[in-house]
Amino acid sequence: MSSTLRPIRHEDRLSLVEHLDELRTRLIICVTAFVICFGICLWQDDFVLDVINRPLEHTAFKDKKNSKDPFERTAAYQAQMRQTALGSAREFDELAAEAEDAAARASYEKLATEWRVLARSVPPQEARKPVTLGVGEPFTATVRVAAYAAFLIALPLILFQAYAFILPAFSREERGVALPLMVMVPFLFLAGVVFGYYMVLPNAVNFLQNFNDDNYDILLQARDYYKFAITLLIAMGVAFQVPVGILAITRVGIVSVAQLRKNRRYAILVVAVLAMLLPGQDPVTMLSLMVPLYVLYEGSILLASLLDRRAARKEAVERESSEDPEP
Repeated sequence: MSSTLRPIRHEDRLSLVEHLDELRTRLIICVTAFVICFGICLWQDDFVLDVINRPLEHTAFKDKKNSKDPFERTAAYQAQMRQTALGSAREFDELAAEAEDAAARASYEKLATEWRVLARSVPPQEARKPVTLGVGEPFTATVRVAAYAAFLIALPLILFQAYAFILPAFSREERGVALPLMVMVPFLFLAGVVFGYYMVLPNAVNFLQNFNDDNYDILLQARDYYKFAITLLIAMGVAFQVPVGILAITRVGIVSVAQLRKNRRYAILVVAVLAMLLPGQDPVTMLSLMVPLYVLYEGSILLASLLDRRAARKEAVERESSEDPEP
C-alpha cells in the first residue's frame, strides 16, 4: 500500500483498503503536526504559560480597605506601606535641603535613603497566579498546557485534513463551493482564537474571579484555569466557523438566504444555546460569545446574498449569450 497522498477525483472509484490507506496517511500527518507543535510548546513552556496567564493581569489584587479577603487586605497594606515610605522619603529630602548644619543634613539624607529602601522592598502588586496542589502538579500542569496549546495550534491543519478527506465525495460543482470554504477555515479559526484571547477570556476571568470575592478566599488552581482558558479558545475558534457552515448550506441549496433572514429569531435562540453550552456560563462570558456569533451570522447572510446575486448575474449572461443567434 502506498502511504503517499495523491489527488483523488470525484469520478475515481477507490477500494476500502485505498480509503483506509488515505485515512491512515492523513491521520499520520495530523499526529505528526501535533507532536511537532507539542515539542515546540514544551520547549517554550515559559512563554506559553506567560501568554496564557496574561489575562489574569485584569484580576490583580485590589486595594480595598474594607475587604474581607486576606489577599486583598495584604495588597492594600503593602500599597499603603509603599506610599507612606515614599512620602517619608520626600519629607526627609526636603528637610535635608533646608538644613544648614552638615551633620543634620547627612542624618536627613540617611533617613530618606532608608525610607526609599523600605519602599523598594515592599512587593509590588501582581496579578493572581494559578496555584498548584501536590508535588507533581507543576510538571503535569505544564505538560497539559503544552498539549492544549499544541492542539490549538495544530487544529487548523487537522480541520483541513478532515475536509480534504471528504472533498473527493463532492462533485465538480460542489467542489467549487467547498474549496473556497476550506481556505476560510484556518483564518476564521485564528480570528476566533484571537478574539477569545483578547476580548472574551479577560472579561470572563475578571468577572468570575471578582464575583462576591468578599465572601471567599479565592485561589485559582492551575489545572482548572488552564483547562477553562484553552477550552474557551478552542470553542471560540470552532464557533467562528459559522460562516463556513452557512455559506455551505446556502451554496448547495439546502437553505436559502430568504429563509435565513426570515428565521432570525431562531438563530438568536440557537446562538444563546451555543453560548450557554460553551465554557463559562456567567452573563459576561455568554454575552461576549453571543455578540460575535450573531454578527457572524448576519455577515454570513450578507456574503451569501452577494454570492447569490453574482451567480444569478453570471447565469443571466450565459443565458443571453446562448440565446443570441449566430451571425
